[in-house]
Amino acid sequence: MLCLAAAALLAGCTAPELKQAQTLSQAGQHEAALLKLQQASQAQPDDLTLRTAFLKQRDTTVAYLLYQAESARAADQRGEVMALLDRIEAVAPGHPRALWLRDELARSDRQQRLITEAKQALDAKRWPSADAALRAVLSESPSHTEARWLLTQLDEQRAEQTRQQSSLQLAAGAKPITLEFREAALRTVFETLARAANVNFVFDKDVRGDAKVTLFLRNTSVAEALRVILNTQQLGSRLLNGNTVLVFPNTVQKQRELLDTVSRSFYLVNADPKQAQALIRTVAKTRDVFIDERLNMLVVRETPEVMRLIERLIAGIDLPDPEVVLEIEVMEVSSKKMVDMGLTWPTSANYGVPNSTAAITSTSGLRWSAANPLAVATLRGTSDGTNLLANPKIRARNREKAKILLGEKLPVFTTTSTANVGVSASVSYLDVGLKVELEPQVQLDNEVTIKVALEVSSVTGRVTGPEDSLAYQVGTRQATTSLRLKDGETQILAGLINDEEIRNAAGLPWLHDLPGVGRLFGKTQDQRNKTEVVMLVTPRVVRNISQGLMSSLPMASGTEAQPGAPAWLLTSGEAGGSVGRGGAGAFPRGAAAPSSRPLAAVSTEGAQLSGPEEVPPGASFQITVTNPGKEPLSAGLLYDLGSLSAVTTPGGPPDNGRVQVDVPALGSRAFTFQARQGTGASETSLSLDNGATAGWTVRILGAPDVGTPAAPGDAAPEPR
Repeated sequence: MLCLAAAALLAGCTAPELKQAQTLSQAGQHEAALLKLQQASQAQPDDLTLRTAFLKQRDTTVAYLLYQAESARAADQRGEVMALLDRIEAVAPGHPRALWLRDELARSDRQQRLITEAKQALDAKRWPSADAALRAVLSESPSHTEARWLLTQLDEQRAEQTRQQSSLQLAAGAKPITLEFREAALRTVFETLARAANVNFVFDKDVRGDAKVTLFLRNTSVAEALRVILNTQQLGSRLLNGNTVLVFPNTVQKQRELLDTVSRSFYLVNADPKQAQALIRTVAKTRDVFIDERLNMLVVRETPEVMRLIERLIAGIDLPDPEVVLEIEVMEVSSKKMVDMGLTWPTSANYGVPNSTAAITSTSGLRWSAANPLAVATLRGTSDGTNLLANPKIRARNREKAKILLGEKLPVFTTTSTANVGVSASVSYLDVGLKVELEPQVQLDNEVTIKVALEVSSVTGRVTGPEDSLAYQVGTRQATTSLRLKDGETQILAGLINDEEIRNAAGLPWLHDLPGVGRLFGKTQDQRNKTEVVMLVTPRVVRNISQGLMSSLPMASGTEAQPGAPAWLLTSGEAGGSVGRGGAGAFPRGAAAPSSRPLAAVSTEGAQLSGPEEVPPGASFQITVTNPGKEPLSAGLLYDLGSLSAVTTPGGPPDNGRVQVDVPALGSRAFTFQARQGTGASETSLSLDNGATAGWTVRILGAPDVGTPAAPGDAAPEPR
């Protein structure tokens, strides 16, 4: 009784705190209610009711504050989120959800800094830095929308740079130029080309500058002239910008070190990736090919020139397979007639006591007897007719089999007896009916070659085997052929006829074979079965390979040593000769050069002088002396020291504006000169000192203003 009174007194003491906390909680003041319960619980630590109410209110308060924090986070109110997290920490220190939210805020700040760095790197075209920052963001948040969008922008900028690099061409590539060198050093040829076309050349350390070059190219574009020089000297090239070319030995190792490569993913729709890989490795000589059979994809890494070749190869094989609709009509007409007529006589006669099974001891009472009835007359005739018509339509791909089965599957039971195990039964099914197999091949001219296999089968009997197992006797007719039909043409396959006549006769020996009256002494059964199968096939092409997608012209694919390289064909000018051999360089082909005045030749006592008519200041050029006579030519080639300087002196050092010329009979020699820098627009003549008055006139173009240097992109005067 005392305990009950104490419990009632305690309940009366705690009831006000619980009621006040409940009122505060209902009013939305969860933290105040929690504080009230916490104080009451601390004052009465043994009160389980207060303790339970405190724990429940703490969970309710934390859930309410977390809901507010999530809402503030969604509204991007960072300060409010941090304040709510502090309140949660005060209510429930170390709460896992609050700790996770703090980590999320820190991660969000870090990701925002990375996004800002990526944007700045994109604006400055520092793509590796931008890529690293964006990849770091996506590694933490794969669904980060802004990071994915910026990564897409980065990929587009990189692709644009790759396209620009792939289509980069020499700015002065289309300008006409004339080059005439005989046994000249390679460095001299490039120096002349650099000054005439305003092109910068950077040479690899392994390029031999003393290699000899003989070259006669007139009125040829700079790009084509450079390509010819590179090809004949086993050199490759790479454009660094619009007027700078890197020259290196054209070897596989140098190509791997110096030539840029591009990577591309080919998602194949129709072609087999393994066959595409074999094609690329065979034709384009590419080794860096990866296939993903799950995605039906190829990833290829090659130079831009070879990549263009691979793109055309892939486009040529990734074509949809032709398809054809096969309309089939199969008709089977069968008729069965049977006539069964005659008398059936007993097949045996008995001599003895009728209806007795006792042993016979005397001959009395014996008599002949036969089965009853004595004779049975049979008069029966049957006639059956069957018409089977099947008209299926099936769509088939090129070179793939299509099957049609119209009939039924008959079960065939098989029993197997095993020692110490017993007898086990299994069932298999036998296809009976109409079976057609077709394999079409669509030709480019819309004709269809069809391999046809037709089989018509039917059950002709049933056979009972051991253990009451059942088997079927099947009659079949088969036809296999190959047709070539036009689109919409119908072909009939007929003549599968089965005509059988069966005659069964039974009766009294010799008497039932008598003509006319034989049926009185026996029974004769006449049966005739006739079946004919006719099949009609009509192909209708649904889709064929479009020949417009296939190149009817040969595809330029470079050389055997370097697939994808430009062709050696010159669009303008003509080459007099070249020395050396080599693979094609990687220099892009320029446009056709405009026409210029043809070069002329001046004759002096049988000798001929030839060379350019115009040169810019500082440019090197050659004057060729040709001796068409049968006697050697020995003379001096005179030139103006104020306008020209001799670069090479095969006959000896220059002597006061004179170069010794020694040309064998029916031969020619080339002499290199250079127009002096700073020379204004003027004309100068070169002539032989053997008494001739005519000479070769060279016009020196005006030099640019010294006080205003030419911009790197400005075009140089066009040489002729």
